Amino acid sequence: MPRIHHPAALQPGLVFELTPEGARHVQVLRLQPGDALTLFGDPVAGGEWTAQVRRMGRQSVEVEALAHTPTEREPARAVHLAVGMPANDRMDWLVEKATELGVASLQPLMTERSVLRLQGERAEKKRAHWQAVAVSACEQCGGNRVPTVHPVQTLEGWSRQPVPGARAVLSLAPGSQPLPVWSAAQAAGQPLWLLHGPEGGLSPAEEQRLLGQGWAPVGLGPRVLRAETAAVAALALLVLGPGL
Repeated sequence: MPRIHHPAALQPGLVFELTPEGARHVQVLRLQPGDALTLFGDPVAGGEWTAQVRRMGRQSVEVEALAHTPTEREPARAVHLAVGMPANDRMDWLVEKATELGVASLQPLMTERSVLRLQGERAEKKRAHWQAVAVSACEQCGGNRVPTVHPVQTLEGWSRQPVPGARAVLSLAPGSQPLPVWSAAQAAGQPLWLLHGPEGGLSPAEEQRLLGQGWAPVGLGPRVLRAETAAVAALALLVLGPGL
């Protein structure tokens, strides 16, 4: 059954129009009146709604909410990813895969070595694009809570702000604690924040500043992974690995 994101509170018997994005999705799938679909994104009830197409317009789709199911497929622990944005389409890939794995939110960062640098309207357009990528990934993977893609910030400015939970930065420095060991030592249910640099990694000054702010250095082993690969591999260990 097709899954469509609809971020509004629903109730049985409610007849309403899908968002423009949801309507386009339904039209691409060539659904017809009477066809069933699944809606998710209810900010009050969560879970999923079964629904039925009532009317197909040229640019709108009217549906009826039928029944709610409190289905959740989110990780037991919230894991947030702060990442120095990789260039080209690699950030799109990272957002998609992180969403599939169940990341709670993503914070795009500009660091000293960042190739991709965004400000103003261009930064907001990119953020909106990445949010749409997250929605599409949720529709595909079965997740019912779309991760928030936060506005782009500089690492220096963002790192001054307090974040709740345990904080770790991926590091190649000798003596960095293995990520699974670090995560297993954190209190159950405590949110986790994971930070990773862009191509070329964080500068020594940036890493030292983060350590001075209480971020724990953690590693993924002896291999040097691409920025987007390392972030997704680390997220997979935190979300799918033992200890959670």
